[in-house]
Amino acid sequence: MKIVSAAEMREIDRATSERFGVPSLTLMENAGSAVADLVISKYPNAKRIAVICGKGNNGGDGFVTARRLHEAGREVRVALLADPADIRGDAAEMFKKMQLAPAVVQSQDDLSSAEAHGVFDADLIIDALLGTGFRPPVSGLYAQAVAAMNAKQILVVSVDIPSGADADVSREQSGAFVRADAIVTFTAPRPAHAFGMLTSGPTIIAPIGSPDEATLSTLQLNLITPGDIAPLLVPREAAANKGSFGHVLVIGGSLGKAGAAAMAAMSVLRIGAGLVTVATPRSVLATVAGFHPEVMTEPLHETEAGTISLRALEYGHLDQLVKAKTVLAIGPGISRNPETAEFVRSVIGRCPLPDSPEHRSVRATVLDADGLNAYEGFAEKLNVKTAPLVITPHPGEMGRLLGISAAEVQRDRLNLARSFARKHELIVVLKGHRTLVAQPDGEVWVNTTGNPGMATGGTGDILTGMIAGMIAQHPGDLVKAVIAAVYLHGLAGDVARETIGEQSLVATDLVNALPEAMRGVREDARRAGVLLHR
Repeated sequence: MKIVSAAEMREIDRATSERFGVPSLTLMENAGSAVADLVISKYPNAKRIAVICGKGNNGGDGFVTARRLHEAGREVRVALLADPADIRGDAAEMFKKMQLAPAVVQSQDDLSSAEAHGVFDADLIIDALLGTGFRPPVSGLYAQAVAAMNAKQILVVSVDIPSGADADVSREQSGAFVRADAIVTFTAPRPAHAFGMLTSGPTIIAPIGSPDEATLSTLQLNLITPGDIAPLLVPREAAANKGSFGHVLVIGGSLGKAGAAAMAAMSVLRIGAGLVTVATPRSVLATVAGFHPEVMTEPLHETEAGTISLRALEYGHLDQLVKAKTVLAIGPGISRNPETAEFVRSVIGRCPLPDSPEHRSVRATVLDADGLNAYEGFAEKLNVKTAPLVITPHPGEMGRLLGISAAEVQRDRLNLARSFARKHELIVVLKGHRTLVAQPDGEVWVNTTGNPGMATGGTGDILTGMIAGMIAQHPGDLVKAVIAAVYLHGLAGDVARETIGEQSLVATDLVNALPEAMRGVREDARRAGVLLHR
């Protein structure tokens, strides 16, 4: 789903009406109805509803919401922060149809009046004051109204965007804006919906009648949605066999870190790949093999420290291991031993491309964890590769690749991920809150699944395996496979949180929750609208 700017959203609305014949009044009716539907379904106990409206189109959506909620039997009171004579266009039409007498608030005294207090005495507030066309800072009477809504210890649902927020900001918001418990926006998200930390609850992206052909954007930003990835989760052919779904080679593990490679391998299988082999130092092979009987293993020469040695490259041993594998995943638990780091760089530089559709050798490589740290000070060598490369750094690893601090990475995540992907012609999966998937052409996908309970050791290894396993099944659709794995990884964390809680969640809980997450994607893809996870 494209992320659009506020100006692009206005153009989408205009094109929908002028080119595709959908009346603008219909768009407004559908928008207000979507807000009312959310309130009716999610907040059944909210009987008294306050609707706080401005004079523009956001207020027009609010008038529709008020009418719809009134028709549904809720007790609705409206505050209009404008002179009714100043309402124009579609909003004026919806004001007439509302047939509810608003409290007209045009001054601080009006806002402090008994009539206004009567409006705010409610179970839930609908914030329909300012929309995405507004440019902060909010001031005057509207700033006072924002403060009044924030002072109330009751639920707030914002229409389109919390009043006072800047829709085009791709970072956490500053300044005064309404603290919403939920948001209903329309057609496509704006950057602030993805990055702005606007609400502690859900953001619903509701369709209101704009066709896909009208949704154009130059931002090169996309939100990952169930509809984007559900086609990769369709039922399998009845005659399929394990060879139909790819074979992943995981190279990793070291003395004391055998579990990382084992978790990556099990994730490969759980997401649906047919086969997985772990190549690991000989001394830890039994430990890796003991985790999961479904995982095949291969021993590698090791250093005195129990890490993979450069000798593993001798006599064509690795070339034989790579042969007929669909995806290579390298890095989980591999250690930062200097000799092992040199081994990693050698492997990435020589990994072969497929010889033919029949001979399935490595279609892509996934590089993670200490495999990435092997490129600290050697980032230019990431361009020396044969198979397409996916890297999965957390901010600290990204900082080491760039020679900057993790804090500097966090301040400019989007631009740094995009520029690194372009420069090194690879896919960057920059992990963290709102994980980013940046393509070599500058296109970026934003993930909204996941939660703080996933901030625990091993979840990155699970993601590496999931990405490799999804690519193994869909080697011809590399980007979609990567974004599917990223979305499912976070969603599995969200599923696990519901039963385990954030504090108790551990990495292997994601593997167990993955089947439910995959079912959820298939179900969500069939629903109208998109839920943007917080």
